[in-house]
Amino acid sequence: MIRKLTFAICLVGAMSGGAVAEDKLYTVVDGFKVDANTMKGFRAWRAAACDRCHGPNQEGMVGPSLIQSLKVLTKAEFVQVVMEGRLEKGMVSFKENPQVVQNIDGLYAYLKGRSDGAITRAKVQEISSE
Repeated sequence: MIRKLTFAICLVGAMSGGAVAEDKLYTVVDGFKVDANTMKGFRAWRAAACDRCHGPNQEGMVGPSLIQSLKVLTKAEFVQVVMEGRLEKGMVSFKENPQVVQNIDGLYAYLKGRSDGAITRAKVQEISSE
């Protein structure tokens, strides 16, 4: 039996009288198989070597635990930190890294999935289309 978890974020359009549009943030099967966008985020994580500071399981080392940080950071705050950095805390800017910039949504989805507990291990694989 395959267990599939789909998490959604809802965006409420205040100007449209409260209409709700729904976008999947990530899709996870069996705790480690993820959708293509989330997989791109994982690849960006690896390519940018984020594990050097945040640990191979995102639980923190020199940098903070992203498992905990993504419980409180909004997506906008996350994007700002990744793009601009926090030099006073040792976090460099990634706005010049094309792989991170082009896959920031997937990177957020991957780390949010880890933080939410839906992605149960750090190394993931893409859901097969079979």
